[in-house]
Amino acid sequence: MSATITDGLSKGLTAPMTRDTTALAAPRRDFGWLAAPITGALGLAAFWLFPEDLGLMTRIAATALYVLSLDLVLGYCGIATLGHAAMFGTGAYAAGIAAVHLVNDPLVLLLIGGVAGGVMALVTGALILHARGLTLLMLTIAVTQIVQEVANKARDWTGGSDGLSGIDPAPLLGLFRFDMFGRTSYLFAVAVLVVGMVAARRIVRSPFGLACRGVKEDPLRISALGGSPRAYLVTMYAVAGIFAGAAGALTAVSSGIVGLDSVSFSWSAEALVMLVLGGTGRLYGAVIGTVAFMTVHHILAATDPFHWMLFIGLFLMGIVLFLPGGIASGGERLRALLTRKGEGEPA
Repeated sequence: MSATITDGLSKGLTAPMTRDTTALAAPRRDFGWLAAPITGALGLAAFWLFPEDLGLMTRIAATALYVLSLDLVLGYCGIATLGHAAMFGTGAYAAGIAAVHLVNDPLVLLLIGGVAGGVMALVTGALILHARGLTLLMLTIAVTQIVQEVANKARDWTGGSDGLSGIDPAPLLGLFRFDMFGRTSYLFAVAVLVVGMVAARRIVRSPFGLACRGVKEDPLRISALGGSPRAYLVTMYAVAGIFAGAAGALTAVSSGIVGLDSVSFSWSAEALVMLVLGGTGRLYGAVIGTVAFMTVHHILAATDPFHWMLFIGLFLMGIVLFLPGGIASGGERLRALLTRKGEGEPA
């Protein structure tokens, strides 16, 4: 699409909001750019505070990148999917197979996983994104089931139900070995997550990201402005596939194994739960939801191995009922309340 059409889309999408939000624009500030540095700072702090839980925190960081990729399609495009694990698992298996047979540089494996996830998303997205609603939801589930069955049958490459093992990444940058304590794996995962958050923010705030949000709100208007709603959706779906594939590769590199659960329906459903828990359409909500869900999951499962699912369910119900916008919305409400109080006080 030409630059003229892109500029027209940007102006057309922002024009109707000028009158309605001018009064609110002055006091409101965008603090979303702080999410990445705060995540990095907290990640480094956790490295020193919880040295015995680096394995769990590495999984949290990789999963947060995966959930963030889901936010790109659900929060910013309105694509309801329960098949996002297809891209995650494809990236994980691609990186794992490459590590076993071809190359073991962790950065190259991350690139391979991202490309594999993006190609999978581009191909499947072009086939299924003509559908809407429940039909689209069923198609995404079908894609995940097909990918899982292919991975199960291709035992010579994937290990089938036994999983793909023997993934031994080379030292990061030729200097930092992936030791048994998980120090390098954790710091690598945090760094990739922070870079992913910065890149995702740039994407959603670009004219392309603005157009994708326009498709979510009013696809007819995008068509009237000369854009192709389906092209925008497929493109963002592929971009999200790159992020999900990179998250899968990161998991394979850090854990050393890839199993069929990485392409399962339940893994897609858990990602959706974590995103809704944190808050959609914010990016940092994906990180908050992942940390909250996996931390509560870990603590409750260790405390009560028999009834922890009950407490997880009650926790999720409480968040949905009292914070329907997710955990992130609670902080935003508090900030708005404090702002109004500050403005109401006499000078």
